[in-house]
Amino acid sequence: MYTQSITRTHRTAFILLIDGSGSMNEEILFRGKRMTKAEAVASITNGMLFELAERAHRSDGVRDYYDISVLTYSGDNEVYSLLPEGREMLSVAELAAGEIPMKRELVEYRMPDGSTSLRELPVPDWIAAEAAGQTPMYQALDHAYEIAEAWCRNPAHAESFPPTVFNITDGEATDCDEEELRTICERIRSLRTCDGNVLLINIHIAPDESQHAVFFPTEEEAAYPNRYAGVLYGCSSPMPEVFNEAIREAKGPGALPPFRGMSYNASAEQLIAMLNIGSISVKTE
Repeated sequence: MYTQSITRTHRTAFILLIDGSGSMNEEILFRGKRMTKAEAVASITNGMLFELAERAHRSDGVRDYYDISVLTYSGDNEVYSLLPEGREMLSVAELAAGEIPMKRELVEYRMPDGSTSLRELPVPDWIAAEAAGQTPMYQALDHAYEIAEAWCRNPAHAESFPPTVFNITDGEATDCDEEELRTICERIRSLRTCDGNVLLINIHIAPDESQHAVFFPTEEEAAYPNRYAGVLYGCSSPMPEVFNEAIREAKGPGALPPFRGMSYNASAEQLIAMLNIGSISVKTE
């Protein structure tokens, strides 16, 4: 299980759900400067998409290793795509085929002496920051279920590494109760290919990085800071062994599996680590 390498004939899929509710306007410290959580998540997502395109680049061009979906949810049960032209899902080759939208952004670099420096560099800008309204998380997860179910049902993907769904939020759902949230998450995790079940990773980002964080927790790390962290734990997937080494590197060598694919009060740096581990740790050929 979870052993299939990613190739053009055995591609995988990444489905990102991004909370675009009004609370995402709250500021955090990210890469040495203050910005809204929405801006930080957009920057991280753009970086992830660019990294996926780079990892799929070979001498003959960008190979179709991944299918990608990026949805935002906000307002009154609004869920819609943030990809170019509103496409619900693109292959990584399609994403990279056109001219990559760019903007200039201050990026923090660590100098050899340990100090930091800010440099203005061009960065990809597929995804724009959005923050308004409520948090219709159930609607977003239900939409992700439909996308993942159709992808898994395609005979061409029968033996592929299963899709990974990332749900990035800073709050609780406003369109369902806890039981309904658990049910839709269980439906997503029940989808499968021959190589394993769909992975659902829930990431709760923090308004203040000094707060206690739960990050790829084990069963022993069950002293959650509040009730909702426990809800997210129950909603999220156990992480396959293929990710253990990368998770231990992020958590520390003393961390022992099994790990759960969730975080609560994750800092921006932990958000980056979770997206990198969940999207880049699988071997491509």
